[in-house]
Amino acid sequence: MDEGEEGYTGPATLTIGDASLTVDVSLRGHFQPIDGYYHWYGRVAPHQELTDLLAGKKSPAHLTTPQGEATGELSDPDPWNRYRITGTSRPPFTLDTQA
Repeated sequence: MDEGEEGYTGPATLTIGDASLTVDVSLRGHFQPIDGYYHWYGRVAPHQELTDLLAGKKSPAHLTTPQGEATGELSDPDPWNRYRITGTSRPPFTLDTQA
């Protein structure tokens, strides 16, 4: 990770509507001083049930990791069928609070 970035890589639970999927994610984030918010983002590893559920469309989602949970938005998948997920404010992973 780059200096100033924090994140999480590993298993997570992705909830979309009534569906709950166990997925693998790679997440990062950073504080944006211009707007005063923490922005987190990442990719969900290819997952056939997720592909079948969303069929390439955007969707709000709730992501839970062993370190926390947050609501974000899934966007269109990339050519490798990995959906991007983004969110603002408290991320679904632990932040290093030591300066």
